[in-house]
Amino acid sequence: MQLPSTRLLFLLAFLGCTGLIVVALYLEHIVGLSPCPLCHVQRFAVVLFGLICLLATVHNPGIVGRRIYAVMAMLAAGFGIATAGRQIWLQGLPEDQLPACLPPLEFMLEAFPLQEIITKMLQGTADCAEVNWTLLGLNLAELSMISFISMLLFAVFIVLRKNAL
Repeated sequence: MQLPSTRLLFLLAFLGCTGLIVVALYLEHIVGLSPCPLCHVQRFAVVLFGLICLLATVHNPGIVGRRIYAVMAMLAAGFGIATAGRQIWLQGLPEDQLPACLPPLEFMLEAFPLQEIITKMLQGTADCAEVNWTLLGLNLAELSMISFISMLLFAVFIVLRKNAL
């Protein structure tokens, strides 16, 4: 049995990321779930991973190039794992130990310097600890963690894959 080409695998990974973003937008705009700061950061990580996979698909480099794209994808997935892990950790904290809530992102973009906004978003808030929706007993942060681990395993597979087209 022959494995699919690396180019096709990168395309499938990009389509998977597109699906994740579509689901996130559905949950936000149709279901009415408001994303917390860490949710926005995790969306960024998914988009970054997806864009790396799209570039790898379009570029279709040789084995060294594929590995470089896969390492960049690993970094994006690792960033997503870290932010999803932070959110899961916040969800386990008692209410009196949660960080204060932040104003809406639109307000922060107008009122604060970009470096301060990024720092506050990466730290998370009490909003990030809320569990508003579950699927099969897993909340969105846990599902996000599973997705990022899958992305990381995909990238590791590409790095370790033998010279396949």
